[in-house]
Amino acid sequence: MLSAARTAFLSLFVVSSDAPPRGWIALRAAISIGVPLGLLTALGHEAIGIQTSAGAFVALYAAGHGARERAKVLPAVAGVIIACAALGVLLAPSVIWTAIGLVVVAVGTSAFAFGYRLGPPGPVFFVLVYGLSGNITTVVDGQRVNDPVVYLLAVAAGAAFSYLVALAPLVRPAERWRAARPIRELLPGPWLGKGELELLFRILIIAVLGIVLSAWLADPHRAYWAVSTGVAVVGLSAVRSHAIARGVHRTVGTLLGAALALAVAPLGRNALALVLVVTALQFLIELVVVRNYALALVFITPLVLLITVAATGAGDVIGPTWERVIDTVIGSCLAVVTGVLHRRN
Repeated sequence: MLSAARTAFLSLFVVSSDAPPRGWIALRAAISIGVPLGLLTALGHEAIGIQTSAGAFVALYAAGHGARERAKVLPAVAGVIIACAALGVLLAPSVIWTAIGLVVVAVGTSAFAFGYRLGPPGPVFFVLVYGLSGNITTVVDGQRVNDPVVYLLAVAAGAAFSYLVALAPLVRPAERWRAARPIRELLPGPWLGKGELELLFRILIIAVLGIVLSAWLADPHRAYWAVSTGVAVVGLSAVRSHAIARGVHRTVGTLLGAALALAVAPLGRNALALVLVVTALQFLIELVVVRNYALALVFITPLVLLITVAATGAGDVIGPTWERVIDTVIGSCLAVVTGVLHRRN
């Protein structure tokens, strides 16, 4: 265990040099989130623009596939994201039902991602969208903070635009002629082996305990952050050392990301600056995520915080940031501890 922890700590300072180039992937992700936000902000609908960001997470899936293959895979991803958003909106008025829904979404979307071999980034953004949706449309003083119907339409529009961006390379004849595997090869299954079942069991434990601990130490309405952190740390590998490494990267990356979030928070008060910062963060995330996971988290944390604060109209950034740190530690610790269910490696 100590050897694995030492290796995980040292990996924080390693930037993979053999990862494939991701410039175009990062650009597609940045366009997917930045163009709808920028256009709607220019038209005076900044709030709706920021809400489309949840749908833009579609662009993060099947990123390394050809455009014709993305055309087959991404409708399923978009459908799951929109369904998670709808469930988050539906259950938002009730803390108890939101907590139950969080467990269902965490386990259900993980079963989908593992069973169909969806690949990176796995189920984490499904869980995140569910939690964000509940917070963005939560009830305060008997009224919704944001209109649920408008929000869901914005998410669907963001997902649709991301899909079109993902298919944009098809304008080139060479891309249209590129061989594409059938959907049964791209999403084989559903089938869950021993390793996948172990991952699901870990996620169930993380979801239940994450909700309880977050409700006790932070805010029950934001327990999704602890759970999504745990899901991200679990990842896609049923190996104990992988859990330790991901936990270290997630915790350190989020702590540094929280500091960055506080630094860029004043920019979020300016509409144009918010568009530029969110777009730049999304680009940087996709550029570095396969090279150093902790470094990606440095950018993911302020991105999600900026989206949440801007979408809910909250003026305070320090409070949510501190809560994110607590939730990250909770989720990471739970994920690392449950890693003992896996074989040594």
